[in-house]
Formats: sequence, structure tokens, C-alpha cells
Amino acid sequence: MSWWKLGKKSNPKKDFVKEFLLKNEDKIPDIRRIDQLEFVVLDTETSGLNPEKDQILSFGAVKIWNLKIMVSESLELYPMTNTGFESSAKIHGMVGAESRIDLEEFGRELLQFLGNGILVGHHIGFDLEMLLKSLTPFGLDRFPNPVIDTLNLAIRLEHGPMADWNQINQNDYSLDRLCTKFGIEPDDRHTAAGDALLTAQLFQKLLFKAKQKGIENFSELVR
Repeated sequence: MSWWKLGKKSNPKKDFVKEFLLKNEDKIPDIRRIDQLEFVVLDTETSGLNPEKDQILSFGAVKIWNLKIMVSESLELYPMTNTGFESSAKIHGMVGAESRIDLEEFGRELLQFLGNGILVGHHIGFDLEMLLKSLTPFGLDRFPNPVIDTLNLAIRLEHGPMADWNQINQNDYSLDRLCTKFGIEPDDRHTAAGDALLTAQLFQKLLFKAKQKGIENFSELVR
């Protein structure tokens, strides 16, 4: 993880940040069954891969509840940006995005949607770092939610929790390859909303595989 934020002073917390942190004060019981958990599967598209200088172009997320993808419970946001959009738009297919919102409104809608759900994504550490960078001006200095990386979970389920990552080719666990492996059609690839939906479908498959291995509650899933 980048340490771009080291040495920076904390900003006063906006009310919407305080409300978000308050929602996450109650911890999820270890024994809560997986089918009783709320997951928020998310993805970002960015102007590049350097958190120090790049920005979020779009954010997409969908919720999973009772092991079902709640398509009606989805969110797609386009925050204001002043760098990289034109060149990156050609790659990400977002030319002409018309509903851009300022960063404060982006942060308010984002945190309200995340709530106290379990955050899920593929290489999610990067997404959360970029989101945190965008929300630091409003006083957010951490995401208190539990987090699951589908890449890590896929490797754990196939190789065991003590897997030697030096012996594993992580390219075999890219989102594209895992979707192919599990028979998921990669529609709308390389948009935040599309990748969030693909990741949600992949996560469903991984949860089924986890259940087959006897993983049935929160503590067993996130350990």
C-alpha cells in the first residue's frame, strides 16, 4: 500500500463520515451465518495505478444479501476529476459521462451505500486506497468494515489457508481467468459497475465452494 497520506494532518470529520463510523461500531458476531451477512461488492475505474497522483473516474457497487445479488441494490457514481479523464476514457469506455458529482456528494452517497456491510472486491486493497484518498478531505481516515479480497479467497479455497504465495502464479487468479474458470460471461468488462457485477457473481461461486469446505459463518470466512 502507498504511504501517500503519511505526515498529513487529519481533517475534521463531516457529519456523513461520523454517521458511517457510528454504523460500524457494532461488530458482526463471529457465529453469524454467511447467508445472514450483507456484502457490498465494489470496483473503481481510475486514471492510473498510482494513488499519489491518479483519481477515481467511476465507482460501481452491488449488494449481496441472503447469498443473492440484489441488482436493485446497486450504485454507480462518477466523481468530479480534473486529471486523466480524456485519455483514460478511451480505455474504460466512459466518454461522455454526464452525471459527474462533486467529491463531497460522492463521499456522502458512497458511505451511505457501504453502511456496515462487508466490503468485497478483486484486488480490493487498491480500490479502498483510492476511495480513502478521495474521502480524506472529509475526515475519513480508515474503512472500519470487514474486507474480503476475492483473489485471496480464491487462492485460499484452492490451496488452503497456509498456501505459499511464492509458489502460486497470481495471474491465474485474475478476474478474467476466474470468471472463465467458473463459467461467468464477462459482459461489460472494464467498467466499474460491470466489474462489480462480475465480481459479485464470482463471489457467489466462491461462497458455494466455501460452504462445500465447511465454511459456514463470519469468523470462518474472514479469518
